[in-house]
Amino acid sequence: MRQPLAKRVVAELLGTFFLLAAVVGSGIMAERLAGGNVALALLANTAATGAALIALIISFAPLSGAHFNPVVSLSFALRRDLVWRDVSFYMLAQFVGGIGGVMAANLMFGLPAFFVSQHPRTGMAQLLSELIATFGLLSVILAAGRSTIPVVAISVGAYISAAYWFTASTSFANPAVTLARCLSDTFAGIRPADAPGFVLAQLAGGIAATVLFRWLLPTQDNE
Repeated sequence: MRQPLAKRVVAELLGTFFLLAAVVGSGIMAERLAGGNVALALLANTAATGAALIALIISFAPLSGAHFNPVVSLSFALRRDLVWRDVSFYMLAQFVGGIGGVMAANLMFGLPAFFVSQHPRTGMAQLLSELIATFGLLSVILAAGRSTIPVVAISVGAYISAAYWFTASTSFANPAVTLARCLSDTFAGIRPADAPGFVLAQLAGGIAATVLFRWLLPTQDNE
């Protein structure tokens, strides 16, 4: 049974809030405790993010579908699994929730609520990484989506955990995450100047996966 739009929007806001709090907060904690060992810090950041994703998707999927990602919402609308008039509300909730999560993470560690990241993430290798990471994420979501919510949650959490390590960009794969992470000059941050390229690569990867899976796994309307 589809929930009222207001409940779905709040669920998207809360889910994205906690996702960014986990990503940025665990990055700060990991950097502080790793003693300069970047690999160890990334491993801790990966574990926290993957675990948070699994928990959040299981918790919020019955309410909103647990998109937490504008590219996912766009893909679902293109596949007619989300009505177009709801997309802007989902995206607004995701961006607001993401910014709130970064603010909360910064404040929990005694930092300014917002301070612009100076962490460079530029170059074709980074952009290709984001395209592939997002293509893979949407592929996993769409392929696993015909199974149960726990299977989707574990699949997404496992994929993102792996993509942290097999992509040069550490797999942002989410425009809301990308823009929110511009507001924390910490381990998980990204310079605002590098964010537009990431977002364009993410959109390209997401649309490519949606087109492919429209053929591989057509919805009932497209069969």
